[in-house]
Amino acid sequence: MTEPQGPGAPLRTLRRRTLPARWRITLWIILSTMITVLAIGLIGRSVFLAAVEQTANGEIEQEAAEFARFAEDAASGGLTTAEELLREYVARQSVHEDEVVIAALDGVPVAVAEDGGARTLETHAALVERMLTDTAVSGALATPETGPVRWGRMDFTGGGQDGAVLIVQFTAEPRAQVDRSFGAIAWVALIGVLLSSGVAWLVAGQILAPVREVYRVARDIGEHDLTARVPVEGSDDIAAVATTFNQMLDRLEAVHATQQRFVDDAGHELRTPITIVRGHLELLSEDPEERAATLRLVSEELDRMSRIVTDLLVLARAEQPDFVRLAACDIATLTLDIEAKAQMLGERRWQLMEVAEGVVPLDPQRVTQAVLQLAANAVQVTADGDTIRIGSRFEGDGPERRLRLWVQDAGPGVAPADAERIFDRFTRGDSAGARRGSGLGLAIVRAITDGHGGSAWVDSVLGEGATFGIDVPAPVLDTDENEGKS
Repeated sequence: MTEPQGPGAPLRTLRRRTLPARWRITLWIILSTMITVLAIGLIGRSVFLAAVEQTANGEIEQEAAEFARFAEDAASGGLTTAEELLREYVARQSVHEDEVVIAALDGVPVAVAEDGGARTLETHAALVERMLTDTAVSGALATPETGPVRWGRMDFTGGGQDGAVLIVQFTAEPRAQVDRSFGAIAWVALIGVLLSSGVAWLVAGQILAPVREVYRVARDIGEHDLTARVPVEGSDDIAAVATTFNQMLDRLEAVHATQQRFVDDAGHELRTPITIVRGHLELLSEDPEERAATLRLVSEELDRMSRIVTDLLVLARAEQPDFVRLAACDIATLTLDIEAKAQMLGERRWQLMEVAEGVVPLDPQRVTQAVLQLAANAVQVTADGDTIRIGSRFEGDGPERRLRLWVQDAGPGVAPADAERIFDRFTRGDSAGARRGSGLGLAIVRAITDGHGGSAWVDSVLGEGATFGIDVPAPVLDTDENEGKS
């Protein structure tokens, strides 16, 4: 059955492997090692056997050259007959093992030089006769009795007789020595393969150790515990896998923490309005006035629940990498737009105190959201006709320059104890005149500044108002300076 293919198709089921990875690595190393050793052994044996044959041919050629020089010297030394020449030459020969030199007249051996061992003329008479009568003067042959043989014959005529010198090289024993040598090498190679198998087993274990750690960590990770991590050692590919796995766990833990925090926050904040709504609906009166008041209260609580859910979703999304989308923004235009939008928040005396001029990479929508949240808080702690000031300015120079946007109110101010934690979730100021909100507005402000790599701050004296603001990086690059100069 063919499985569907394409983007929407399910992942193909991997073929089940019953053999552990450590064994597979070890067996592949053993197999490759054995193939390499076998190939080297066969090639080496062929090379050494060819060297045996070449050595035998060289011995024959050397004997032929010596006989040619001897024949020239014998002509001037008084040896007139072919028989005398042959006997004298053979008498001077000192042959080595597996070599026989035979002198013959008219096809009949008259002298032989041998090593005194098993290589005798009588033992191989039929072979010698075959070589003396062969039309070729050299060759290679093999018999069951002698094994492989290399031979060469020098024919000449002297004193009316046909003479010949036959050099025979028996190569069976040198070839057997080569086989014995390679037999010993094979045993050594086998021991080497066994040793390399042990080393491969140990090395495979070391290589797969991080993988086993990944497996152990993945096995031990529970639904509510994502803190386990794989130890990372070195900087090779396996370490990169462990690092990537740990980074994946970091992301999963962050997502899990965000989801858990969202669930906890939602449960914490929505429990009260739900209880209020349920209680009033259960006690809903038939009186039209009481009924209208109850429905108005329920509607307000539902609106508050909607705002809480919206704020929680914003904070949950703040954990995502695309929460802040930077773009070049003209700060003067941004400040004027914020001041114009803030005037719709309440009947206050809105004053624009400072306006920074320049272009900064930031998310204008998020920055506007943060400053308007500060302005909305200022409206909550002030009365109609009170003054609220808004401004923006640059502080610092060069790469350390920062953009500061602030909102100043004439409200009751913030106590020092509240100032340290006022930007935390569900933290509400206890100052006189402050409205009881959800405690999420300033947390959203800080989330926006964190997304820009900046900070949120408050400067207040209790009873004398407060100034809330945000700082975001606004570095001056060399290109910006050059453009300003030009």
